[in-house]
This record gives sequence, structure tokens and C-alpha cells, in this order.
Amino acid sequence: MIDVGAKPKTERVAVARGFVAMSRATVGRVRRGDVEKGDVLAAARLAGILAAKRTPDLVPLCHPIALSAVDVEAEPRAGGVEVTATVRTVDRTGVEMEALAAVAAACLTVYDMLKRYERGMSIRAVELLRKSGGRSGEWRRPAAAAAPARRERRPARQPSKNGPRRLRSP
Repeated sequence: MIDVGAKPKTERVAVARGFVAMSRATVGRVRRGDVEKGDVLAAARLAGILAAKRTPDLVPLCHPIALSAVDVEAEPRAGGVEVTATVRTVDRTGVEMEALAAVAAACLTVYDMLKRYERGMSIRAVELLRKSGGRSGEWRRPAAAAAPARRERRPARQPSKNGPRRLRSP
């Protein structure tokens, strides 16, 4: 573990996000609350908070720190559920890992609660959006890279001027 004993305690904040991609029908179940296991969004929020508090148990060499606040939001969006976690502390080391752990656990909980309806869901773009505090100060993910991780749609294929492409066998 890195020795952080000589570092000053400062306010530190980290925000992370993730996305669970799923079909429109499964998002509809989440919106309607029509899920056998219960309230998906409430369970995801609780799982995220618990994971943030247990991060040193999950990530080797991660310092246990006193968290001031953990806020986890899980919202249905087009193509899935978006999870955002904001973690705060006044301590000697940052809370990026706590925010990322919160998002990962919340996304896993969404998957677990919905797998009966759709096994093909995928967890995408678990990423740090921003962090502040400490020696390195403020960091933000560039805006172009911070777009929600929605289901990728392939553009319609445009016909070639030379006619359809044919594959050749070797």
C-alpha cells in the first residue's frame, strides 16, 4: 500500500457512470416495476452504496477511508439503465475507486434482477467522469467521450457505386 500519512486531508469527490444495455421490452419492465424480484432501481442504488463502503474489501491495496456521502442514481433510459455514483470524503486519498465500485455493483444488480427476462444484456462504459481534490486537482472526462453508453446502432449500408460487394473465397 502507498503511504498517504503525510498527505493533507482535503475534500475529494469522484463521479462515475455505467450503463446496462437491454431491449426496449426489458426497459419497459423496469419503468413499470414489473419485475418479480422487486424494485430494480432501488436495489441498484442500495448495492452501489454498499459497494462504495466495501471497496477496500474488493480492491487489493485500496485504502479504507471515511466516506462523507455516497449518492447512486439508477435511471431507465433509451436502450437500458444508466447508473451514476457520486462519492465524497475529506481524507488523504481519493474516492475514484469507491465511485467505480458503486457503479459496477449497481450495474451487476440491475443485470441480476433482470436476467430472467433477458440474458443478453451487457454492462458498458463503467468509467470515471470527473474527480476533484488532492494533489492532482480537478480532472474531467472530455465531453465527446462522456456520451451515454447506449446501444450501438449500425448505420444503414449505402449501396456502392460499383454495385453490391461480393466476397471471394480463398
